[in-house]
Formats: sequence, C-alpha cells, structure tokens
Amino acid sequence: MGQKVNPIAFRMGVTAPWRSRWYAGKRNFGDWLVEDNRIREFIRKEYAFAGISRVDVERIGDKVRITLFAARPGLIIGKRGAKVDKMSEDVGGLVGRAVEVDVKELDTPELNATIVAGAIAEQLQRRSPYRRTMRRHAEMVMDLGAKGIKLLCKGRLGGAEIARSERLVLGRIPLTTLRADIDYGTATAVLSKGTIGVKCWVYRGEHFEEKKKKAPRPEAAQA
Repeated sequence: MGQKVNPIAFRMGVTAPWRSRWYAGKRNFGDWLVEDNRIREFIRKEYAFAGISRVDVERIGDKVRITLFAARPGLIIGKRGAKVDKMSEDVGGLVGRAVEVDVKELDTPELNATIVAGAIAEQLQRRSPYRRTMRRHAEMVMDLGAKGIKLLCKGRLGGAEIARSERLVLGRIPLTTLRADIDYGTATAVLSKGTIGVKCWVYRGEHFEEKKKKAPRPEAAQA
C-alpha cells in the first residue's frame, strides 16, 4: 500500500493538515472543488518563480482566504504589499468573489520535497546529467538534517529513445508509518524530446518524538 498511496493523502487529517478547509452541500461542493483546483493551477503557473510549496484554501462565508507557503515570499509580496494586492485582484476575478491572500515563508525550503523536485526539474531542463543532479541534491538534503530521501525520475532520460526510470534512495523512508514526517512533491521537466517526471520523498523525522521521562522505581530510589 505504501508504494501506491500519496504519502500526504495517507496522513491527511492525522499528522498533515487539510489543504482545503470549508464545508459545502451537494449544490456547491463540485463547483468549489473545481474552483480550488483552478486557483492552485493559476498561482503555481503565474508565481512559480517564488518557489511555492503549498496552497491552502479556506472559505468563510462569501470570502475566500488563500495561504501560500513559499521559499521566496518577498517576490510575491513586493514593495509595501503591492504584488499581493494584485494577486488578490487576479484570483478574485478568476473566481468572481472577494479573495484574501496571506503569504508565509517556509522554515527550511531545502528540506521541502516540492522545492527539491522543482530544483531537479529545472536542472534537467538545462541539460544537466540526471544521475549527477539527483545525487547532488539528495546528498545536500541529507547534509541539512533529513533522515532519508527518495528520488524517482521517469521519462526519456539522457535523450534515450525509450522512456525509463531512475531511482535513488539515501537513508530510510518509512512510508506506512503514520507518525513519520514525510514530505512528498512532484515536478515536470519539459524538454525538446519529451517530459521527465520527478518525484521526491523527504523523511524529516517523526511526530510526537518527545518521550516522557520515566519516574524512578521505589526500589531504585531506596537503594
């Protein structure tokens, strides 16, 4: 099961927060679901340069609140928040309602799976050797404190006529452990000979690692 389930969806509601937070009846559910997807596609396409990792959508009444997690939030905010206001207007025109945008900075973007996958895809588009690129990014992530990383690239690697896959694993990736803090991200490198898909898993430790100190036994205390 761990090989077939999205690691984030597997932990959604347990150790991972919901990406969309709203409630709707049968009449509005489908429309709002499509609307959320359009918002995410628009933001990722227009503001890809800012290293956007996650887009959360929250609905309160008629207002839509969007929270962006970016590696370079300054490129989105702009001078005195001018670019954020422009983004609110653009997304508001897309969905036809009032939109409020909040931008947050990632604590450690180097350990974010989406950012790592995007960096590898960008290097592949520049014709960098795929094995060397994967190895360099994996070792960098491990040096920064990750406990494991898995990379998977699929497509016409190196300009080959037949598509194939290349896999690299460093450390450990406990896919079926719910308390494991595993981040998952994907990216696509668009080349002249076809596209190459990049998948990345980053194991950053476990949730609930703090263990309660055991009280000494009465016999040990008397001794």
